[in-house]
Amino acid sequence: MDLGIRGEHALVVGASEGIGYECAKGLLEEGAQVMICSRSEQKLAAAAASLERATGVAVPWFCADITNAQDVLRLRDWVGARTSSLPILVNAVGGSHRALFEELDDAAWLGSFEFNVLGAVRVVRSHLDLLKQAGNARVVILGAAGARMPYPHQVVSNVSKAGLIALVKTLGAELQPYGIRVNSVSPGRTLTPLWQQRAEKMSRERGVGFEEIIREFSAEIPMQRFGQPEEIASMVVFLASHKTSYVTCQSILVDGGIARGLI
Repeated sequence: MDLGIRGEHALVVGASEGIGYECAKGLLEEGAQVMICSRSEQKLAAAAASLERATGVAVPWFCADITNAQDVLRLRDWVGARTSSLPILVNAVGGSHRALFEELDDAAWLGSFEFNVLGAVRVVRSHLDLLKQAGNARVVILGAAGARMPYPHQVVSNVSKAGLIALVKTLGAELQPYGIRVNSVSPGRTLTPLWQQRAEKMSRERGVGFEEIIREFSAEIPMQRFGQPEEIASMVVFLASHKTSYVTCQSILVDGGIARGLI
């Protein structure tokens, strides 16, 4: 299927590994002109080289931390020097904090909000002029299934991710007069480097094998397995295309069925 994005400029923030990397790869495979960003220069350079090997296309990159407002402004200047419009913006930055409510201080709450919500706000706000110039831009923000079915011991992350859904639904309506569609993709448990590290830590703490940890957390997923980053990225690329021209303000679950609420 031709998604109609060949030649369009795209920015993927959080593209050095995991889902963000696969989003960049998927967009490249559809012919988009992809720029990538991450806060780790070493990982970002390696990701750009890997993407070029995989697709045969050189990928420009810029190192920025979206928890730093000045970094995001510098990113906007860098993107603006390369294109006068931005049809596709993907924010694939986010994370979870596994802890009990009573263990969380103000710094943990504020840190989660800045990383998961305010960071996305900064990215969209700083590139809004370029999105408007595109005339039919698509913004896709990565969220989490925990916003729809709160995970135990992840209260601070659950709250932040729920805030992202409110952001997407509000922005999608407010920016529609400019032709900008805003959606989010909410992954379930996905075998990203973050989840691999978490499972390895649990494995050491409990004295059990890595695979046993993965099986334990897969048990409540109807599909009985974790997702792969490329499975999440496929939905992101689809939403970033012209095939979803009547879809906005939505939070799409790609979670193997773990979040089974009706709303």
